[in-house]
Amino acid sequence: MKTSELRQRFLQYFERQGHRRVASSPVIGPADDPTVMWTNAGMVQFKDLFLGKEKRDYRRATTSQKCLRAGGKHNDLDQVGFTARHHTFFEMLGNFSFGDYFKADAIRFAWEFVTGPVAEGNLGLDPSRLWITVFEGADGIPADTEAEELWKAAGVPPERILRFGKKDNFWQMGDTGPCGPCSEMHYDRGAHIPGDALPNGAGDRNMEIWNLVFMQYERDGNGVLTPLPRPSIDTGMGLERTASILQGVDTNYEIDLFHPIFEAIWKVAKVKPEDRREVTNRTASQVIADHIRAATFMSFDGIAPSNEGRGYVLRKIIRRALRFGRKLGIEGLFFADLAPAVFQAMGDQYPELLGEMGRIQKALHREEQQFSQTLSAGLRILEASDVSSGTLVGSDIFRLYDTYGFPIDLVEDWCRERGVIADTAGFQQELNAQRTRARAAMKSHDLRLSGDLALLADVPPTRFTGYEHLESQGHVVALFDAESRRVKQLSGEGYVVLDRTPFYAQSGGQVGDRGQLRFEGGHAEVLDCTTPAPKRYLHKVSVQGEIVENMPVTALVYAIRRRRIQAHHTATHLLHAALREVLGTHVKQAGSVVDATRLRFDFSHFAPLEPEQIAEVERIATRQAMKSIPTRVNEMEIDEALASGAMALFGEKYGEVVRVVQVPGFSTELCGGTHVANTGEIGLVKIISEGAVSAGVRRIEAVAGDMALELLQADEAMIQGLSRHANIGREALPELFTTKDHRIAQLERELKEAKLKAASGGAATEKVEQIKGLTLVLASVEGLEGNALRELMDQVRTRHASAVIALASRVAEDKVAALVSVSPDLPQDAGALFKAMLPALGGRGGGKKDLAQGGGANPGGIPQAFEALKNAL
Repeated sequence: MKTSELRQRFLQYFERQGHRRVASSPVIGPADDPTVMWTNAGMVQFKDLFLGKEKRDYRRATTSQKCLRAGGKHNDLDQVGFTARHHTFFEMLGNFSFGDYFKADAIRFAWEFVTGPVAEGNLGLDPSRLWITVFEGADGIPADTEAEELWKAAGVPPERILRFGKKDNFWQMGDTGPCGPCSEMHYDRGAHIPGDALPNGAGDRNMEIWNLVFMQYERDGNGVLTPLPRPSIDTGMGLERTASILQGVDTNYEIDLFHPIFEAIWKVAKVKPEDRREVTNRTASQVIADHIRAATFMSFDGIAPSNEGRGYVLRKIIRRALRFGRKLGIEGLFFADLAPAVFQAMGDQYPELLGEMGRIQKALHREEQQFSQTLSAGLRILEASDVSSGTLVGSDIFRLYDTYGFPIDLVEDWCRERGVIADTAGFQQELNAQRTRARAAMKSHDLRLSGDLALLADVPPTRFTGYEHLESQGHVVALFDAESRRVKQLSGEGYVVLDRTPFYAQSGGQVGDRGQLRFEGGHAEVLDCTTPAPKRYLHKVSVQGEIVENMPVTALVYAIRRRRIQAHHTATHLLHAALREVLGTHVKQAGSVVDATRLRFDFSHFAPLEPEQIAEVERIATRQAMKSIPTRVNEMEIDEALASGAMALFGEKYGEVVRVVQVPGFSTELCGGTHVANTGEIGLVKIISEGAVSAGVRRIEAVAGDMALELLQADEAMIQGLSRHANIGREALPELFTTKDHRIAQLERELKEAKLKAASGGAATEKVEQIKGLTLVLASVEGLEGNALRELMDQVRTRHASAVIALASRVAEDKVAALVSVSPDLPQDAGALFKAMLPALGGRGGGKKDLAQGGGANPGGIPQAFEALKNAL
């Protein structure tokens, strides 16, 4: 009997018994019940009916429910693939009574359907292979003798009815609420199957296929049981288990529902028919088959992989499947391509899968693509680990987790398969130590880390995906408002932490990326990205709409800006190597800034660069760019990297594993920044300035790629404009400028002489006054300043050997220059006298006893300044 026929027979049987056929609810638990993450049984969607909180127009129901058990109390994940009957995703057939019929009808229906004639729509199983279990009584709760007698009345021989305790035959929804005894139906698969001859023992010989729960008590907070006035029925039959019996196969994985999925797996893995029952191949195939069913339905119901909650369970399932794919020898991406086989197997019951298959495959493919490199690297390290002591030490586990992002549950799987102990306590100790270091290592950037931001070390680390992708799907793990307070939702300006991000955070001289976070109902402009705490990426945002903690988001980096930054960063490496070639190997990087518009590179050198040296550095760097050399980026141990010739930045701290960026044959540096894939993306490298930073440190600024082109175009436009203005060819411009420079200098000298002559010749305009026996000379002129005004002072002094002389010159409408001179024989102080003039001139200045000078912005105040000087005398 095909599984689809079994499903229909069950539903149709109970429809004939007056039950309403109800569609399966999603695998996600009810939205209004945070205590239930997954739908792990048929009764979950009817929970409020059983509790009396909801009324419907039927009191009998039957379903084939999609179920998931991969976390919490019901977690079968670790056993999936290794046993004959455990699954993460499965279907549960059920019939339910909400205060309608009770034990008598439930038992009669079950026995009739399982053992009744196939021709009449039943299953026709052999009664002599069936066992029935009932509650034996415990903790003051009486034995369920009523059920025992009803089973006998239905036709079950007394010797086939066994009593068990609360562990196996008493059900409760929680610590309080509805509860009651249950009866289970077990099927003896035969002595050829390993296991105990009686139910609830070891092995797979006897398999539970149906559980009938009799909700007849209410348990209060003190543990007291009170009979329910309207007891109810909740039953669950495992679809896959029952199908394996009807199809005469030894495991659930051999039923027809799995055939198309296995065929797809074996096709991509190239597993030959004669190798398919080999233990390793069989186990790996069963894990993948189970997990693609679970992942397909979880994705259909709207779950996206993430680092917490339901999304994390989906991520674990996908990644576990990928690891077992490697065990089958599958190297490329494959998991998402198996989803259509799930529709092929189950599309008759779930036709809605077809319309969503494209979306499901994209979601699975994205996660697989993101994890495949991590998986390969992690497995290589695991296989090379020293486990001769029988233990994988915590420090090795932590390194896998922290450096490579390798999930701890996959490490535990790997250890379990090899009989090795995973030192999880040691791992936790390392993790706690890292959190302590993270708190100590926090740095502020432009953000104060007071208040709630101090909690960043306790937020899960962000997974950076920006080396490979400029877009990724993620979830919000923390929000902070503009005042650094932790919030659950955010509008306007603030900060966002994601579980994964393509945004490069400001580090190593490279600026942070900018872009957008898109989410349902709005978007956020990402203005900057920093890491105030190690591996916690803080996105500075301006939110349109409202972003909420745990919300899924699409993170997009502005691609053009990133490409320009990458071009400048790789150009920095080329310039470093070129400077060492031209100036000598003493040149070492002393700092840098890399952004979208330019690069700045500080380096150790003792003298200014000659123009010819700058040109040669440009030529060498640009020549490497024009060769279109593919860059290489590798991760390796720090010692290995330094031994390979990689240059490290002096004073920088590096971890055990470092990132090495190479332009093969020219440059090798330790660098965590983003770079071009090919030097041809850089184009021209143009130095725009060179100067000193401090003793022994020089600085160049340069542009590359698009920005170099913009600079050249701007320069070209300027040259063409000058040529048009001068009405000569561009090649004649240098000579024209030289000629004009000479002519301008000559004219300036002539003008100065003329102004000075005019001012000197105006001796009659000098005002000479006697104040308390000393001579005061005042003169106001036009157009003289600086040296010219001082020369005039010298000329006036020749006419007045003992005097206080004040000169003021109107240089422009808003500019005045002034001088005060006191002859050596007088006791007055020129600086003090000049200070008296400044308020009227609206300026500043000063000097010594014999001479003071300065200026201001109020030429109209010259008469008032002279008056202030007389008053001071």
